[in-house]
Formats: sequence, structure tokens, C-alpha cells
Amino acid sequence: MTHKCHFDLLCYMSRYVFLLFLLPALFSCSDKYKAFRSNYTFQSKEGNPDYSDLHYWAAHPWKWDPSDSIPNALRYEKRDSLADVFFLHPTTYTLKLKLNKNNASIDDDYTNAKTDYSSVLYQASVFNQQCRVFAPRYRQAHIKTFFAEESETTQQTFELAYTDIKNAFEYYMQHWNNGRPIIIASHSQGSKFAERLLKEYFENKALAGQLVVAYILGWSVPKEYFGSLKMCSDSLQTGCICSWRTLRNGYVPYYLKSEKGNSFVTNPLTWTTDEQYASRKLNKGSVLTKFNKMYKHTTDARISNGFLYVKKPKFPWSFLYLGKNYHVGDINLYYLNIRENVRQRIIAFNKK
Repeated sequence: MTHKCHFDLLCYMSRYVFLLFLLPALFSCSDKYKAFRSNYTFQSKEGNPDYSDLHYWAAHPWKWDPSDSIPNALRYEKRDSLADVFFLHPTTYTLKLKLNKNNASIDDDYTNAKTDYSSVLYQASVFNQQCRVFAPRYRQAHIKTFFAEESETTQQTFELAYTDIKNAFEYYMQHWNNGRPIIIASHSQGSKFAERLLKEYFENKALAGQLVVAYILGWSVPKEYFGSLKMCSDSLQTGCICSWRTLRNGYVPYYLKSEKGNSFVTNPLTWTTDEQYASRKLNKGSVLTKFNKMYKHTTDARISNGFLYVKKPKFPWSFLYLGKNYHVGDINLYYLNIRENVRQRIIAFNKK
């Protein structure tokens, strides 16, 4: 099933920089990609990722990468590695198509740097208190693919991206998992493929016994897609799925109106799936453009019509922020709540 036109606003950073809340911080982020490009000059064989080579992992516990970063406010917290997280990053292949290549080159230094210093830094790092973080590079689909008419070309584009993810996951399982508890986590394009990964490797499979939780964020989880895998009903349930897409109250993007509420949603402030309102007082901390700055009580949350709805977020200079689609902040707005929930579910899983 193709979730047409669900797209990753993170990958529009260069074009719509106002969506990331503060312009100065964004421009410094853009400079980061350029500054780190020299670190990504490796060459694959025939353009294929080799997952035995750590270059082809955006995050891996046996090298330093941005997923190891910790906001200053959390630097003294106790850390452990009780579980593994297999994280699938969102779209970062957004520049003009190169020679009509619908899939990103696995060796593209700019795209790799952009992935690492946006998604891996600001999203995958949320798991590093209790987990070893594995995030494969993959030949992701270009952003335009999500707006194209469904065709053999788009199917081939998505299939190539998923094949890389599948190969990375199988390599991880064969060489590094060793029976450890697993968390599947993803955002946007990554979540499109995470759903298929869960369907093929976990649903009604023995591997489901190792699944702590799946955080499938920034993408629809259609109510008919899974059978044995269920949505989490509270903060401690394991072997289940959490998912949400964040919008301002009353707003529905034109490309999502056809869904008509046919998507499961989790409230990340209560970890339930009901429509009860959760005050911003329950929001323990957001990480926005300044990674080392934690903002408390940024947003509230309420589930409605297959989405997570919030009031306009509150943070310094937020009166300048006019956006209504908070897709880019699906993880960052609830950074500390997610971080604590990962720990809670791992503890609950190990008690079993």
C-alpha cells in the first residue's frame, strides 16, 4: 500500500527554513552539512551499501556519530545499553535530482552529512540513554517520488530503498543482535519502510518476542495494516506500536484529507490512544534547533481524526512561527517524554 503524499518536512529545511522555528539556528545547521562533507568521502562498490563497513551506518555503537550526542540538561543521567534500536531516518534527499536518479547515491557526501546532522542528531539521539543505536544509510527515495503518480518507476524507487533497509536489518540480526531486545524506530519515509519491516519480520514471527516497542512516527499506520501487532494502550505495554503525526488544532493538509481518520494514533504525553486532552504541563521537555537547550511545557496534545493535534507551541520567539504542520517536530516536541518512555518500556520488557 502506498501512502501517497505523506512527506517529510524535515527534508524541506533548505527551502522552507522557517518551519524549523528559528532562522539563525537553521542557517548554522546548513553550514554544518558543508563543514562535514569531507568526512563522507568513501566509495562503494557499484553503488551498493556494504553493511559490514561502518561507513554505511549513519549511527552505530562501535563508532562516534551524532546519535551519541546528549543535550546539556541530560548529560549527568545514568546510561545503559539494555536494548538495541534500529532507526530508519526520514527523507534528506531533496536537492535537484541528479541525472534523474530517483534514489540517493549511498556515497553522496552532502546527503549523508545532512542525514547525520539533522535526523541522527535531533531524532536518533533520543534513544541513546538506554539503547545501542543502529541507523543504516539507504538509497532513499527523492522527495519528489512521494508526489509522483504511482507507477512502475515509483515502485522500483521504493523497492530499492527498502531492499537496502532489509539487507541492513538482516546483517544487524546476523552479526550484532545476539538475542537482545529490539526497538524499531523511524520517522516519515523511514516509517513507510519500518511498517513493512515489522510486517515481514515481526508480525506472527518468533522475532516478535524480542520487540520492546515500535515508534512509527510521521507516517500513517492504517487500521487494517497489522494483525497481531497492536497499538500500545499505556506507557508500559511492550511488543506494540506507537505512532503519531503532529498538526496544529483544526488543520488538515490537503494531501491527508482522503484518509478520513483511518489511522491509529498515540498521545505521547499520556501514551494512550483515546481522545482525552493532555495539558502542556505533561510535556517534560522539547529539543528544538538548539540541541543543548531543553524547553519545558512546549505543547499539549489531543488525538482526533487520525492525527495528534496541539495548540501553537510555546518557546522563545514562537510568535514568529506561523506554521501549522509540525511534522518536523514529531520527535523533538516530545523529546524527553519519548526518552523516558523508552526506559520505562525496556524495564517492563526485562521484568517479563
